[in-house]
Amino acid sequence: MMQRYFWPLMLGLLLCVFPFVAEALGLGFYISFVRRILIFALAATSLSLILGFGGMVALGHAAFLGLGAYTVVIMAEFGYSSAFVVWPAAMMAAAVFAAITGAISLRTRGVYFIMITLAFAQMAYYVFISLRQFGGEDGMSLYQLSSLGGVDLYSDVSFYYVVLAIFVAFFLVFSLVISSRFGVALQGIRENETRMSALGYPVYQIKLIAYVLSGTALGLAGALLANHNQFVSPSLLHWTQSANLLIMVLVGGLGMRWAGFLGASLMLILEEFLRMWTDFWHLPLGVLLLCVVFSLPGG
Repeated sequence: MMQRYFWPLMLGLLLCVFPFVAEALGLGFYISFVRRILIFALAATSLSLILGFGGMVALGHAAFLGLGAYTVVIMAEFGYSSAFVVWPAAMMAAAVFAAITGAISLRTRGVYFIMITLAFAQMAYYVFISLRQFGGEDGMSLYQLSSLGGVDLYSDVSFYYVVLAIFVAFFLVFSLVISSRFGVALQGIRENETRMSALGYPVYQIKLIAYVLSGTALGLAGALLANHNQFVSPSLLHWTQSANLLIMVLVGGLGMRWAGFLGASLMLILEEFLRMWTDFWHLPLGVLLLCVVFSLPGG
């Protein structure tokens, strides 16, 4: 039992002491970088719920990420900056959009499901491009970060610990969900949907609940990302962002609990490293991903 929790506890300890070590070594920039990794780890883990454990290959989850981010910025424009208000609002906006689009999309399967989720995401992308009052194609800046009681989110260290706490809490909930009867049923649907339906399981409802839960968590990730970047643009909703999240889960390993965190960490660290060597960093990154796909198909 102790051996099972040894590495997660060590990772948690390293993440807790990292800001102090980074500042002591004069590497304060990397506090923000690791915070970004944690935000995308939250987003990728959210997608992993339906992709890795539900077998639903969606290519439109960037819509929920972008919707959560835009909710924070738009509400800030109207004077609402309390995190206790705007972050739940971001989650609710993403949840409603996930419920509506999921109710339609989940009536299809295979490539049709992929294409319809992509279509809904692109519709949302073009809606935000057309909203000139909210920046249109140029995006919007977040001039006032969300306020979280006595926590100063303008401090890189304070904001880092807020994101770390949220990710840890979410990961614990995620672990409980996939270990629950609901999670086992979801994995059973992934393996054989027809058999689960024949056994009397409400397959459509289970998939829809998982889809909405995934979208809701991505809305929270979007809210955190908006505060991290202090800027949002329609590119957050573009299909390429959905593809990035999909790749993170695939690299981390389908059906693996740590897929989102491992995939996001590997992708963003490689991206940062390759940027220092070449402006054409997409090419070597693509080659590395091909190597992973062919040599480690399980992630």
